[in-house]
Amino acid sequence: MSSTNGGTVNGGISFWYAQEGIPAPREPLPGDASADICIVGGGYTGLWTAYYLKKAVPFLNITVLEAAFCGYGASGRNGGWLYNGIAGRDRYARLHGHEAAVRLQQAMNSTVSEVADVCAAEGIDADIHRGGVLEVAYTPAQLERLKTFHSVEIAFGEKDRLLLGARETAERVRVTGAVASSWTPHGARLHPVKLVKGLAAAVEALGVTIHESTPVTEIRPKHAVTPYGTVRAPYVLRCTEGFTANLKGQKRTWLPMNSSMIVTEPLPRTVWDAIGWDGRETLGDMAHAYMYAQRTADDRIALGGRGVPYRFGSRTDNDGRTQPATVDALRDILVRFFPTTAGVRIDHAWSGVLGVPRDWCATATLDRSTGLGWAGGYVGSGVATANLAARTLRDLIQQDSGQSGPTDLTALPWVNHKVRKWEPEPLRWLGVHTLYAAYRNADHRESTTHTATTHPLARTADRLSGRR
Repeated sequence: MSSTNGGTVNGGISFWYAQEGIPAPREPLPGDASADICIVGGGYTGLWTAYYLKKAVPFLNITVLEAAFCGYGASGRNGGWLYNGIAGRDRYARLHGHEAAVRLQQAMNSTVSEVADVCAAEGIDADIHRGGVLEVAYTPAQLERLKTFHSVEIAFGEKDRLLLGARETAERVRVTGAVASSWTPHGARLHPVKLVKGLAAAVEALGVTIHESTPVTEIRPKHAVTPYGTVRAPYVLRCTEGFTANLKGQKRTWLPMNSSMIVTEPLPRTVWDAIGWDGRETLGDMAHAYMYAQRTADDRIALGGRGVPYRFGSRTDNDGRTQPATVDALRDILVRFFPTTAGVRIDHAWSGVLGVPRDWCATATLDRSTGLGWAGGYVGSGVATANLAARTLRDLIQQDSGQSGPTDLTALPWVNHKVRKWEPEPLRWLGVHTLYAAYRNADHRESTTHTATTHPLARTADRLSGRR
């Protein structure tokens, strides 16, 4: 952990951990062991999966293996958006039909309530505030994309979504220059680390074994291999999201995309009087290189976006340290949105990785021939999607073991989705950096030329990336 100019703490995992403290370490795996189910990864996906499986079948022997500590990865570094977005829905509509994708969207809508309800039942105080999600437009091209986005979301069943004009948007949050916004009630703000700590404690209370400081180096049928021993289990579930490339044979499975965040000092009442934001909606925009933000429980602004999007060879950082240029760029976005924050202190900056499949589609999978399962590829929408994935893995395992039949969740179109691997280096590095340079260039041109159509650079980047 270090400081940048002005006293900003840089790295140290995340602000959320600086605020809550690093948890007391759990014991590493003491040697070879066996279990009914072995879960690799102690983030949201792994912990939720352990939770739902243990609640469904209390006698199951479940072991979770975590390389560092629970929530060290994206689960402890994200922007705290519990919302109904899911990566790949439009592609699933093309592959499986519109109604199948509508069912997937409905499942995501209800997931927001599911997380909040479980937290209430388990006594997990994660600062959840259900203010919905507000996404704003502040250029003519963004306005056109916003209108299209809003119409598409309604077509996928969000009848309670609202399209707001400039005045109605300002009544919620006064983003400088915002001309319109789209709001959905299916979203909430939360404190990521309070959620992951509470979830880990709830899982242990149910009798699940968690071993930390236990990196898994290889997963193969019925085996999770670590430096301290091998866990043997009929089912081995890979829940490693952006750190998947660290596993043997998985270098090109999911690309570890970097996302960075800053958080301000607690802001005084005078600043909030200028900004508004009394509903504490999670806040995003319609830029190609988009931002995401929340008003925290202690009245800070936490804001994130893409900095350096990818490190050569699918490398991941260790402590969340962020390049000074990225910190400056995020501060510029903050001040562009809210000019009254120009003089406020940035208390912390950090980065983390999220998993991106080659076709940008999240998946939940169980290979019934091997007992290997996995879920992830959330492309930044993992806070809620991890919960739906966990319940889906539970149902898939119960179906496979003969404890139940197919369910509504096992019939969703993202189940058992297959996708090709990413290109080898240096094509992977060149491609990602070229794409994000194109997105930033398109954003700049749209803001300076005031054209009402999406810039061709962004359309080309969407096609080449596999996002469209």
